[in-house]
Amino acid sequence: MLQNYLIIAWRNIWKHKFFSLINIFGLAMGISFTLVIAVYIWQESTVNSELRNADNQYLIRSKWKKDGIGYDFLTLAGLPRALKQNYPHLIANYYHWDGVSSNVSKGNKVFRENLQVGDSSFINMYGFKLLSGNAATALTDPFSVVITEEKAIKYFGNAECVGQTLTIESFKGDKHDFTVTGVLAKYNKNSVTSIIERSNSAFFLPAEAAKFLGRDLDAWPNTVVAGLVELKQGVKPADLEGPMKTLVKANAPERIADNLTPYLTNLQAFYSKDPAVKKSLFTLSCIAVFILLMAIINFINICISRSSQRMKEMGVRKVLGGLRKQLIGQFLTESILMVSIATLLSPGIYVVAKPFFADLLSTEMTGVLSFPYFFYLGLIAFALLIGLLAGLYPAIILSSLKSVDSLKGKRDRVKDNVIFRKVLIGFQFATAAVALVAAIVISKQIDLFFGKNLGYDKDYVVYAQLPRDWSKRGVQKMQHIRTQLSQLPQVKSVTLSWEIPDGNNSGALQTYKISDNIQQAFSSQLLITDNGYAKTYNIHLKAGEFFKTTYVQSDSALVVINEAQSKALGFKSPQEAIGQKFNAEFNPTFTVCGVVDDFQFGAMTGAVGPMTIMNVNQNNLYRYFSIKLKPGNTQANLTALQTKWAELLPGAPFEYNFMDDALAKMYKTELQLKKAAYLATALAIVIVLLGILGLISLSIQKRTREIGIRKVLGSSINGVIALFLKDFLGVVALAGLISCPLAYWLMSTWLNGYAYKIPLNVLPFGIAMLVLVTVTTLLIVLQTMKAALANPVKSLRTE
Repeated sequence: MLQNYLIIAWRNIWKHKFFSLINIFGLAMGISFTLVIAVYIWQESTVNSELRNADNQYLIRSKWKKDGIGYDFLTLAGLPRALKQNYPHLIANYYHWDGVSSNVSKGNKVFRENLQVGDSSFINMYGFKLLSGNAATALTDPFSVVITEEKAIKYFGNAECVGQTLTIESFKGDKHDFTVTGVLAKYNKNSVTSIIERSNSAFFLPAEAAKFLGRDLDAWPNTVVAGLVELKQGVKPADLEGPMKTLVKANAPERIADNLTPYLTNLQAFYSKDPAVKKSLFTLSCIAVFILLMAIINFINICISRSSQRMKEMGVRKVLGGLRKQLIGQFLTESILMVSIATLLSPGIYVVAKPFFADLLSTEMTGVLSFPYFFYLGLIAFALLIGLLAGLYPAIILSSLKSVDSLKGKRDRVKDNVIFRKVLIGFQFATAAVALVAAIVISKQIDLFFGKNLGYDKDYVVYAQLPRDWSKRGVQKMQHIRTQLSQLPQVKSVTLSWEIPDGNNSGALQTYKISDNIQQAFSSQLLITDNGYAKTYNIHLKAGEFFKTTYVQSDSALVVINEAQSKALGFKSPQEAIGQKFNAEFNPTFTVCGVVDDFQFGAMTGAVGPMTIMNVNQNNLYRYFSIKLKPGNTQANLTALQTKWAELLPGAPFEYNFMDDALAKMYKTELQLKKAAYLATALAIVIVLLGILGLISLSIQKRTREIGIRKVLGSSINGVIALFLKDFLGVVALAGLISCPLAYWLMSTWLNGYAYKIPLNVLPFGIAMLVLVTVTTLLIVLQTMKAALANPVKSLRTE
């Protein structure tokens, strides 16, 4: 019996190729998009789950009473080892590391790379695999290094490079050969090799190498080390609260001990509960659900609309002895078969679209054969459920008709639920309208991120990291090189600094007026630059000067502040602040030499706050040259700059980026959301149009004779077209009335996450509705034109 159902179902699908293609293709697109999002969410939610003993792996985090001492996701350098030594009954193992970047070379290949300097427990504690090398001894020698397979190929051409050497440069400019003792097999994204995504490591050095690099992995005042511990079975994070407080109080300096509360977060929870990750996954989930709902509604709508055309077939089957349950079985089989075909097509579409989605979501997408079993079970369950939903209504209604009524094709005996179908279409239009409004608003807000109102000029600015020599001599050398680069005819200005305007600054200062009590301090963002920063980034100077042209030791107390800090210090105007003094906790008295306009240093999620800019000659800390190129042939300017760089900094790679690249990293989540919104909008509109195409075609078939009669009675072509437009455009208008308030609420909520945002006016809503109405009208006109132009005699003979 089932075989007969399948044969007849296939014949019916093949007979009505047009409608079958629309139905199957629309549903397959919806399933494919949902599959992509589901795979991405699954990958993101299982980050760190493949680490050995993942349930017992924890990150030591820091809760600070005052800003500027340390970071939330880092801890004191001495704490992880002290926990293992003093509480071995609680701690099974530990790993702490410091992330740095330095020049790595092999022959004439020189690149700036991210290095992770940490304990030898790194490989075995988390279960990382080596393609070659001994995991037990790979990080025991002070001048050994373990690298990823990708880096092995980059420097040596293949992964068989154990025993060969790479040259690594210290922060003092010294160079030393490091022997490759292991090559890591490819691993999934995790929070051990990269606590924050922008510092992904590929070179792993032993803790003993810290001394050569000029770092300290044991000093308790060092607050910028990643600390991880593995708890023994049965031990809970709460059991470590007391011991950690005890160790901090006994070993850390008073200013740290009084402000720090360390706590543990499971590595899996650390990533999955990150607010940015949660927000991104929730948004993508909602988009996927709505796209899938639209595709399902499309499928069900067309199935219901087509069903009434098969009344005579049902009558013939009944007359020949067909039972009602057999008729129901036939309808359900056809529906399930069509859904199954669409479901089977979706993995193929996924494979084809995977590179595009991987680029859109900035991640690697797993292959179809790597899906966990529940993905396949979910697809099977989906095909059965949607097939039943789509086929159940027509199966029950049509199979209940009397044989005589079915044979006579009396459609009036079938309750054609037009209102229900219009509600479904309205839902699709409303969803498409919300998606289109969201895409427009998100796009405009992101344009604001990259626009001209940042308080500085990012155009033609490139930045590049420098070899480190954090000493007075090192800064003087860099200032000399800066002067020579500035003299190039292709260069407008150059500045040496620790920061570029990407939100990653050197910390914060607890600042207060010299007459105030220390308890009234406010937090001020700290930047370290030279006197060329304002010129290079075109930051407007409100009063005073941006440091002196030549630095002398007596100028060590001079700082530049922004207007927000001038107001926070109580000055009525920038001019009043010049020459005035203020204090900062743990720092000497500062004297204001200049006040600049507020400029957007970090993301627009927060308002521009107080800012203190110190001279790089005072701190001797730097990371970047920021270079303002002259307008013109950018590529030729960069080539000239690269030639001069190689002359002045031999052995240091010129790996530059434009400031737009830095902003793109800072707004990575928003840019992903923008791409996803555009894609969702395109899919939503395509699905809506496929649905309209199918329903209009069916409607024309049902009303062919009516069209003929209208034309015989004198109706014009425009009148016939207006007949169909009236049915659908009313639904579009009603959907617009529902979707616009919803879209306004959603976008208002999203924009509230930013201190600086675009005004939410009527324009995005007007554009969205105009686009949907225009496209729908064109499609309906094109579809009905053929029927309206047909000979009415042929139309009258159709029944």
